[in-house]
Amino acid sequence: MFERIARREFRFVSCVEVIELLGRKAWDEAQLMDLLDEVPLDSIFFHTHGYFLRHKYLVGPYRNDFADWVATEVRDRVLGEKLGVLNPYEFGDLEAIRGKLIDTIDAHLSKIGVVPGVIYGEPFHFMQSKVVGIPTGVKAKTLGEFRDGLSRVDAGAIYYHVFEAMMRGGRKKSDFIIWLEEELDLPELAERIRRLDPYMYSLEALRERILRLCDEFLDEGGT
Repeated sequence: MFERIARREFRFVSCVEVIELLGRKAWDEAQLMDLLDEVPLDSIFFHTHGYFLRHKYLVGPYRNDFADWVATEVRDRVLGEKLGVLNPYEFGDLEAIRGKLIDTIDAHLSKIGVVPGVIYGEPFHFMQSKVVGIPTGVKAKTLGEFRDGLSRVDAGAIYYHVFEAMMRGGRKKSDFIIWLEEELDLPELAERIRRLDPYMYSLEALRERILRLCDEFLDEGGT
């Protein structure tokens, strides 16, 4: 069977995260809200999208650092759940995510009349990071090669080509989807992958689901 060859090869890039402490910390939910309004957008990215890079194999019930801290250190499970259901995939940019986080905390505090804070736990330390791409040397010009490469690269490559590409690159699609659409001319498979919500999975679980979609497409006779 003829195997379709891409116009340009896909080059898998992994990444490392260079983390910087901002020297800003919150001891209660009001301080958290105020600092959210002040910190750089890179910090919003680190504590929401970057959460997935640091939890490659298993994502907990609170899918960003803010929700996790509120629920575990402040022990406010109600606000933790409200922040935890925030899906960054539904927002156009990081500023919109910042606004949603602030509005959620503000609405919560206005209802309870007190400001929950840390008693025995740790304060929230605001951080930011720079993600540095690292070429893996793994390349693909066919769907079969892409599927094989995806199965072998470090989970950091999944993060780089999905989360990093979509938000910091200012695009609505991952590198995988763009390549399958524009270079390999497989819009149907690209659409199947696009329907996956990356914020519902760990990086390894997301890898497995993309591999499964590739295998199903190949089994159906797609090339």
